[in-house]
Formats: sequence, C-alpha cells, structure tokens
Amino acid sequence: MLLNDEVELLRRLPLFAGVAPAKLKLLAFTSDRIKFDAGKELFKQGDAGDAAYVVLSGNADVLVKTEAGEIKVATVNPSELVGDIAILCDVPRTATVRAATPLLTLRIKKENFLKLLSDFPEMTVEIMRVLATRLSRTTAELSDARSQLAHARRVH
Repeated sequence: MLLNDEVELLRRLPLFAGVAPAKLKLLAFTSDRIKFDAGKELFKQGDAGDAAYVVLSGNADVLVKTEAGEIKVATVNPSELVGDIAILCDVPRTATVRAATPLLTLRIKKENFLKLLSDFPEMTVEIMRVLATRLSRTTAELSDARSQLAHARRVH
C-alpha cells in the first residue's frame, strides 16, 4: 500500500475527516505498517498502551478474559481504529486483539496520536462519539446477558 493510499484511507475515517491532508501524510509516514498472520496478536489484555492501530485490510477479534475463558466481544474491520482506549485513558489494554484473517495495520505511536489530538481538538469529539457508541453497545449487551442469567436461574 502506498503512502497516498494510506492517507486516503485515513481521510475516510470519521476520526480523521477534519485533519489537514499534510498532517495525515505526516501521520501515515511516521506510523508503522505492520502485517499480522491470522491468529497473531496485535496486543494482549493487560499490556501497556503504546499505540493505536488502524486496520487497513483484514479483520481482527477483540477478546476479553473471563472466569469462563476468553470470549469474543467485537470484530474490528477495515478502516476501524483499535487500541485507542489504553492510550486515551492511560490504562493497561482492556482486551486482547487477535488477527482473525491476514491483517494489514497502520500502527500509530501514542505520542503521535496524542499530538494529533492536541493539534485537532475536533478529533476528540469524534473519539468521544466512538467511545460512547462502544459503551452504549456494551451496556446493552451486559443488560441482555444479565436478563438471560436471571431467567436461567429462575428456570432452574
């Protein structure tokens, strides 16, 4: 994938829509293009958050450790960002992300990502939207799971 292709892909992401093309070119240039074979981990739950990843091609599974074992909580598709929570909140990774198919990513270092946010405050609004959407979906799924558990306990 050429630098201009990466810039175009970044520009199409709602998160980067308001960022000047020259800044996106610099971001793409300073980011690392990393390939992952299916089954390889981008990062593990509990790791330090040192970068975010834009999926250029392929899909990845978002997995969380539970008492019952690892469960898949989401799929990351092309043009989506993953790994941003650990950077923004300065917390360990909240999940493991594993390539479900061969994966090509753009790895954006934490300091470059945070610099971009300070240069383009409007990006923070889009990040808040993305995080709020994720939280809403997770809350709904948790509510459904609790209802099913409560129903199962009444039946038994």
